[in-house]
Amino acid sequence: MKLARKTSVRVFLPIFLIISLNFLASGQSLFTPALPSGLKVKPVDRFFQTVPKIVPADKETTIRIISSYEDFPKPDHSYRVIYSPVGRYAVKSGWVKAEPEPINPRDNVFEIRKFFEGEQEHIFRIEEITPDDKVRTIGTFHVYSLNPDLLALRPYKGDFHMHSFRSDGRESPAYVAGACRRAGLDFMALTDHRNYGASLEAIDKFRNLPVDLKIYPGEEVHPPDNPVHIVSFGAREGISELYRPDDTSYRKEVQAIMNKLGKLPAGVDRFQYASTLWAFQKIRQRGGLAIFAHPYWRPGNANYISYALVDYIFETRIFDAVELISGFEWAELHEVDVNNLQLARYLEARSRGYRIPVVGISDSHGSEYYDTFGRYYTICFAASTELTDLIKAIKEEMSVAVETPAGALPRAYGPFRLVNYAHFLLRHVLPLHDEMCFEEGRLMIEWAGGRKEVLERLKLLQGQVMRYYDLIWAMEN
Repeated sequence: MKLARKTSVRVFLPIFLIISLNFLASGQSLFTPALPSGLKVKPVDRFFQTVPKIVPADKETTIRIISSYEDFPKPDHSYRVIYSPVGRYAVKSGWVKAEPEPINPRDNVFEIRKFFEGEQEHIFRIEEITPDDKVRTIGTFHVYSLNPDLLALRPYKGDFHMHSFRSDGRESPAYVAGACRRAGLDFMALTDHRNYGASLEAIDKFRNLPVDLKIYPGEEVHPPDNPVHIVSFGAREGISELYRPDDTSYRKEVQAIMNKLGKLPAGVDRFQYASTLWAFQKIRQRGGLAIFAHPYWRPGNANYISYALVDYIFETRIFDAVELISGFEWAELHEVDVNNLQLARYLEARSRGYRIPVVGISDSHGSEYYDTFGRYYTICFAASTELTDLIKAIKEEMSVAVETPAGALPRAYGPFRLVNYAHFLLRHVLPLHDEMCFEEGRLMIEWAGGRKEVLERLKLLQGQVMRYYDLIWAMEN
């Protein structure tokens, strides 16, 4: 067997993956069963390229399925393709049921031209018929069609909430950042308790280095005498510095907010609500995203803040986004309840017509010690990983929260349209994305540990994810 013969196959594969494909052909593997994110590359996605995988809805597009390990066509063999639109949107195309159609591969390429109706997944099963009429399935290939607004965006994985040893985490800020890339993240912020400077430490460590991970400033904010946990993502300045060491101005400003509040529902602490509003406003004034953290976290026998306060914060929607999915330990049953309650609250708010932007976070306190790291995150559908684009996407509800507990399949939560699309990405796009990120993250950790010789290897890897995305995305004509 020959591997990666064609130039096109090498376009998006980094050097270490091309080498690994050759090991796979010989029955060996350089990969663990699953990546740190819990995702796993399907064999069909190792042996074939589908180009493009993301196509415009309601247009004809030609896709090419390229074999990188087996020659096609074989002498005296015939081939057929069986097509199914998963959502059964087929008014214009005339599709009624899955029927085999002949297809003739040339030079190891199966070329299919199809009208991709609506926004949905499309499945193509290609079969080979031998001279003695035996049928073998070569592979099942998946394509997704999108309307122009979503087609113009890209899926970026990120985590808005995690800790280093600058607060109660286990590793250095730089180590955590490298581990984020190793786990397949495109952007992150370190959010140590009351410590904005730790995130700047991570940024400075990799400043001007040829890496594609975007590292943003952040902190977990704990205003004085207010138990509500608040995440600041991307703010130009720290919030904790506004009341440390002197909280006089903070208390005056919170009092001014309290004076303007009308009658509050029973059980809502006036100071805590006003302080929370103050923190959200300060984050936004500094160009950041204000996130309501784990509203149903129960560290002991009671929720960390009153349900009445949670209810009113949701009612008034003073946050920019809410943590819909939070990392937790499966051994603690009450922690499992956290995400169920947050999801139920979100669904109830949506049913009442409220706009609720969501994020998924790990709240990890150690990348090597906690199973939550890399398995709880956000997929943000944005124009780029620049801060303004990410914040815009989150506020416009163009994100889903994802959880992949150990031993479980990934699950996405958020607006239906995006969840449906995310399912496709988690199976057929993001596993290869994560694999590409792995080596870059590993080298970032080595750089942080003082191994400056990895610089040249990092240069080789820079831009590989975007080259991969450019390859599998069809451009709108």
